[in-house]
Amino acid sequence: MNKKVRILMLHGPNLNLLGKRLPDIYGPMSLDEINNCILNYAQEKGIQVDIHQTNSETMIIDLIHKAQGYDGIVLNPGAYTHTSYAIRDAIEAMGICTIEVHLSNIYAREPFRKKSAIAPVCIGQITGLGWYGYILAIAFLINSQGDKDAI
Repeated sequence: MNKKVRILMLHGPNLNLLGKRLPDIYGPMSLDEINNCILNYAQEKGIQVDIHQTNSETMIIDLIHKAQGYDGIVLNPGAYTHTSYAIRDAIEAMGICTIEVHLSNIYAREPFRKKSAIAPVCIGQITGLGWYGYILAIAFLINSQGDKDAI
């Protein structure tokens, strides 16, 4: 019997403002609407997705530390993408297949957004595809079941 795939979804700082904050960049959907799309997809695929949003770098790190047993992490670190070596180190230490996701195309924005401290310890990065980037990350994790050698 195949085990149920478990994915940890982490939304970082300011993502609780989606739908209100710069909708021309981040899209018109609220975080609740995006999370509902994610949970509907998870239900269709028969997997478990646990979703958290926090503005706290410490909380993101604590959640990553508690992620043992998950098949993967989907992380939108928000602005911590560019500054948090602590989140990077937590991902590296845990060794759990992690995909970095961004709603906007960070490479088409301000120069400081073009460098990710986190991407080098992730299996991949999805950027600029809006909320659908989360679905693509989940689809990969379903198919690989957290096996970094699956690609």
